Amino acid sequence: MPRPLGELEDAVMTRVWQWNRPVTVREVLEDLQQERSIAYTTVMTVMDNLHQKGWVRREVEGRAYRYTAVSTRAAYAAALMNEAWSRSDNPAAALVAFFGMMSPDQRDALDDAVRIVQRDTPLPAPAPREEAVREEAVREEAGGETGPGER
Repeated sequence: MPRPLGELEDAVMTRVWQWNRPVTVREVLEDLQQERSIAYTTVMTVMDNLHQKGWVRREVEGRAYRYTAVSTRAAYAAALMNEAWSRSDNPAAALVAFFGMMSPDQRDALDDAVRIVQRDTPLPAPAPREEAVREEAVREEAGGETGPGER
């Protein structure tokens, strides 16, 4: 699991992900300078560190490197969420709490994602009794709260 990116690493990777093409240190520097005062060598060091950590690959072009993201921002976010979720002693309760924090737009995105995953890899449905026992355990772990229509 990748470590979370630092503030400047995230600022650099945001540009690499958004532009979705090979970029130079100079391009990233010029864009970052619109927001903050920063030195070329600082950006170069950050991009080298990102290369060393496996976030970007680079190819020589003349006297400079062109950097390309190794994975997407979505894959990065998913890895962070998966790591946090896997550390929970009760993953189902952690998901219930996480879903409770979501905005309506985020819930819509989740519904879309579940539909896509189910379409691509349908899972067998659990036995009705097993599902009821699991839901009750999740409710108890989440503080005894019930879902909509269950009060």
